Amino acid sequence: MHSNHLSSSLQIGLGFYYVILAIMNFAFASYQSKILNKRQAGIWTTVACLFLVHAVANFMHLGWTLSDGIKQSVDAVMNPVSYFVMAVAGLTAFLYWRKFFTEPVVAWTILSAGLLFSGWAMTDATFRAIITKPDNVPIVMLIFSVGYTTWLAMRKAVINDARIAIGEAPLEKLEDDKVLVWPDLVYTELLAMVICTFILVVWSVVLKAPLEAPAASSKIPNPSKAPWYFLGLQEMLVYFDPWMAGVVLPTMIIVGLIALPYIDFNQKGNGYFTFVQRRFAITTFLLGFVVLWVVLIVLGTFLRGPNWNFFGLFEPWDPHKTVPLNNINLSDYVWLFGFGRSMESMGWFMRELPGIALVLAYLLLLPPLLAKTIMRSYFVKMGFIRFFLLVTLIQFMMALPIKMVLRWTINLKYIVFIPEAFFNI
Repeated sequence: MHSNHLSSSLQIGLGFYYVILAIMNFAFASYQSKILNKRQAGIWTTVACLFLVHAVANFMHLGWTLSDGIKQSVDAVMNPVSYFVMAVAGLTAFLYWRKFFTEPVVAWTILSAGLLFSGWAMTDATFRAIITKPDNVPIVMLIFSVGYTTWLAMRKAVINDARIAIGEAPLEKLEDDKVLVWPDLVYTELLAMVICTFILVVWSVVLKAPLEAPAASSKIPNPSKAPWYFLGLQEMLVYFDPWMAGVVLPTMIIVGLIALPYIDFNQKGNGYFTFVQRRFAITTFLLGFVVLWVVLIVLGTFLRGPNWNFFGLFEPWDPHKTVPLNNINLSDYVWLFGFGRSMESMGWFMRELPGIALVLAYLLLLPPLLAKTIMRSYFVKMGFIRFFLLVTLIQFMMALPIKMVLRWTINLKYIVFIPEAFFNI
């Protein structure tokens, strides 16, 4: 850390931010003390005091900032490949070591470290401008809310799995009390409605509506982004043609969500949290929702800048940044680089035959291969129709990460490129 010029209002705001974090950690230390864990209580009391030190430093306008070395290191590893790999690796580690990561102390440690880094990062003007943009504030809340709810669900699943393993009933079965709709449920809903209305009113006053000038062809926003809930679809447009990213894949998502209750053959895990009894379903859902949707929303919000280029968290959004890319189709790899043949005299079918064969093999040969090998037990239990519907939905879901990796690693643009018919995959 080193001294740098920071505005007085920013340092005062960060001072109160660290005071809140200190109070949170004092409360957690008090909780640890009540459950007779004196060692943890001492550790978190010390952490709370460190947050107070940061608060005092900001109130005294000492100008503590995140070092340039750390910012450059973060930007160096924030490229599309590493970002996606870290997301997949993080989810895999969370599921495999779920007993460790769902421990309250471990989760609180990760949360405190994340909040500490966020406070330090706010001293960077570029990071602060992106995070505090009114459009992006809900995405920050999305990150923490998705993280918390995923942790909470997995925490309950771990506890239930441990209880089931020793022959006890899940926790939800012990709380089978019935309540009346009136006044219990209606009163709770009314209270929730009042609280949400109050929050929205305060939000609308504090954060300005991000309205821009009327649309005009002479001035186009750069980057021109869709609303946050469409950023995942907009990111798909980088790797697929509009007919695939805007029609086929969203349709498969909707159809898949509708079909899931009819595809599922597992009668266990209904009405209570569990992971052991529903490994495949939970893993597939988290991969699709967290990695292939939320992660893409975060990517499109914070890391996609002018000209839809990829920028690090602390990298200024330079509209003149150029990224040299030579996008190549599969037919180029096969005929030009593989056989050294020119494609000018080829018809579209012969030219794209390798890509067509590859796509057909992926869609038609992979399902029966899985039915005879690693997913044979699913095929036996589900039957022909449900199994092949399940595998087809998974194939369309996995088409996105497959195409992303191919684009990032070998600059593959299209597997099948037929401009004569406006058909590209």
